[in-house]
Amino acid sequence: MKIIKYFFLTFIALLGVSFACLNAQTVAINYYIGNILLPLSLLIATTLVIGSFLGIFAMVSLYFQQKTLLFRLQHRLKLAEKELTNLRAIPLKENDTC
Repeated sequence: MKIIKYFFLTFIALLGVSFACLNAQTVAINYYIGNILLPLSLLIATTLVIGSFLGIFAMVSLYFQQKTLLFRLQHRLKLAEKELTNLRAIPLKENDTC
């Protein structure tokens, strides 16, 4: 399994290096304060990393909401099971009104 992992990582690294070699042109980025010249591959990689972090940051909130909901539901389940156990322990009353 480790060999497959290392092979996959090596393949991704070679793919990244070939991408950088094919996109070595410089690109001018104009923003409000000034401008900067960056290689296209660096710009695309930076955008990918920033987008990944923003996506992870957006999902962290949802993750914690789901964990809180799970905790609340587990607590309600424990209470319901405890109530059911208590109800099963109570003896049934017989009606002799017939």
